[in-house]
Amino acid sequence: MESWNHEPIGIAYTPGMEAPARIVNIDGVTLALRVSRKKVKNINVRLVGTELRVSAPRWVSESELDEAVQTLARRLVRRERARRVNTEHDALELARRVARKFPDRPEIMAARFSTGQISRWGSYSTRTRTIQLNAALRPMPSWVLEAVVAHELAHIHHPDHSVAFWDLLRRVCPETDRARAFLEGVSWLGRAWSRLPPVERSLLVDGGGGLDG
Repeated sequence: MESWNHEPIGIAYTPGMEAPARIVNIDGVTLALRVSRKKVKNINVRLVGTELRVSAPRWVSESELDEAVQTLARRLVRRERARRVNTEHDALELARRVARKFPDRPEIMAARFSTGQISRWGSYSTRTRTIQLNAALRPMPSWVLEAVVAHELAHIHHPDHSVAFWDLLRRVCPETDRARAFLEGVSWLGRAWSRLPPVERSLLVDGGGGLDG
């Protein structure tokens, strides 16, 4: 989150709810802008996926707000772009490391995180030699990413989920079953999250832990 400090300029705004989202272009990136006028001292901007969420004091003028949002949002977009480049470079190195474990060492030219991978964790194109990974995998442990990459590369040899497929996958990636259980848990939590009461959510976020304690 980025903040912008302003001194009050005496412009009064009628307290209101969050304004409807509008589409803006920041540094070549199209985003949905949502602005909330609140009892806050500074303008705060957060980038959440493809949405800019802004909270601003009620006394800040529209021109000041536009200037601040442009500056802060551009900083956030460029930071995210740099982080994504670094992350995808790391993902490419990881994918190539996994590929070297296969007998034929399939070639990988690129590895990309995609928000379009909604119904699956990953895919591999034999035409472009590209690994596509669900963007939700980005913060997950490397052994989970390795298992997803290995899964997609194993389909080069076995397009189905036959016994031969699983035998090859487990030889190449011994963490396969552990990763499957991990991702099944993530999927369940994603589906159940909106139905969980706030207390249970806070326990999962702040507590959790293992089964030892």
